[in-house]
Amino acid sequence: MADTLTHHAEAVWEAVVPLLPGFTVEVLPSIDSTSSELMRRARNGLMEPVLLTTEQQTAGRGRLGKAWLSKPGQSLTFSMALPLAPASWSGLSLAVGVSLASSLHPDVRLKWPNDLWLHQRKLGGILVETAGTGEASQGQRLVVIGVGINIARPDASAVAALVPEGSAVAAMAPAGLAEVHMGITAGEVLERVAPALVRDVLAFASQGFGAFSQRFEQLDALQGQSVQLSDGTRGTACGVNGDGALQVLTAHGMQSVMSAEVSVRPC
Repeated sequence: MADTLTHHAEAVWEAVVPLLPGFTVEVLPSIDSTSSELMRRARNGLMEPVLLTTEQQTAGRGRLGKAWLSKPGQSLTFSMALPLAPASWSGLSLAVGVSLASSLHPDVRLKWPNDLWLHQRKLGGILVETAGTGEASQGQRLVVIGVGINIARPDASAVAALVPEGSAVAAMAPAGLAEVHMGITAGEVLERVAPALVRDVLAFASQGFGAFSQRFEQLDALQGQSVQLSDGTRGTACGVNGDGALQVLTAHGMQSVMSAEVSVRPC
C-alpha cells in the first residue's frame, strides 16, 4: 500500500511543481494528524508549499474538535500548506469543497460549510487553518488545508465511537467513494484531487470566492432544505452570499450564518 500511495504522490508532484516551484509531497506511514504536523512546522517558520499524506492518521481533527478516524487503505487523509495572500479569506473552505467535489464524482455534493456528501451521507470533511509567516511575508499567511475522504464505507462501530456518550444525536451512516468508484484506491484519489485543488486554491487567491459561487450553487446539498442551527433556530437554507455565509430564511427574516459561529444540520 505504501508503494502505491508513494507512486501516486510522485505523479501529483510532477503535475503541481510547474505551478508551484519548490512544491514537495511527503508520504508517511503513520502520524497523529497531517494538519497538526503542518501547523507545527508553520510555527517553526515553514513557508514552502507542501502536501503531506499518510497511510494512517491516529488523531485526526475535524471542525469543532470532532475526531476523524483513518485506517490504512480505508480512507485518504492529507493536508496541504500553501502561502497565500488573497484579498479576502471568506469562502475558502467552500472553494476547496467545490474543487474536491468536482474531482471526485458527479453525485458528490457539499453540505455547508465543510462536508462532502454522497447520496445524503458524509463522504469527507475539510478543515482550513491559517498561520502567520513572519515579517517578510508581504501580507501572506500560510493556509493549511486538511482533507479526509472515506474510500471504503466506515463500519458502524467506528461511527458510534464518535458520538459522545448520552448524546441524543445519532451518527448518520457515512459513505465511501468505492460505492460509486468500485476498486478505487487512496493513491488514485489523491492523484485525482490534489493537482486540481492546487489550481483552484491559486484561483481563489487571485479571484476570491466569486469565481466559485456558481459552482457551489450547483453542488449545494442544503439549498431549499429545512435546517436547524446549533442555537435551535430553524429555517430554510437559501444558498450563500458573496462571502460564503449561509443564508437561512427564519421566522424573523433572513439570517447570515458564518462557519465559525454555528453548526447546521438538516431537519
